[in-house]
Amino acid sequence: MGKKRVATQTKDQLIKEIESIQAKIQRELRLKGKKQVEEAKIYIFSSYNNTILTLTDIKGNVIYWTSAGRVGFQGTKKGTPYAASKAAEVMAEVVKQLNIPKIHVLVKGVGSGRDAALRTLGAHELNIISIKDVTPIPHDGCRPPKVRRV
Repeated sequence: MGKKRVATQTKDQLIKEIESIQAKIQRELRLKGKKQVEEAKIYIFSSYNNTILTLTDIKGNVIYWTSAGRVGFQGTKKGTPYAASKAAEVMAEVVKQLNIPKIHVLVKGVGSGRDAALRTLGAHELNIISIKDVTPIPHDGCRPPKVRRV
């Protein structure tokens, strides 16, 4: 098998990566319709590869969305809890800019970013009314394929 080689980054590379992520978070937020919304929903979809956050009004019309990839993470780093928390920070800033008083949070998926994103939204002093898990769970599911005979 041989030795396993672990790729390590130098301090300069780590600092550049952190600065680029911070720059993307601080960039100017482009918002479609700047209408006043009384209540909104934040959908957190977390898979093993990415975490996507969507801000909608009560009817389901999308106001803003962001993801770990959009914030600046690439590859396997998109699926980490740190990337999800950074995406949630961006979402919290958008909610504060739009002055939305009430938030409902709906969480879906099995990834590791769901808890981190939820904690970050709670830490940014948003008025979260409800938290709901809408992950689809099969109740007996599909019929499995027949047994293979060789």
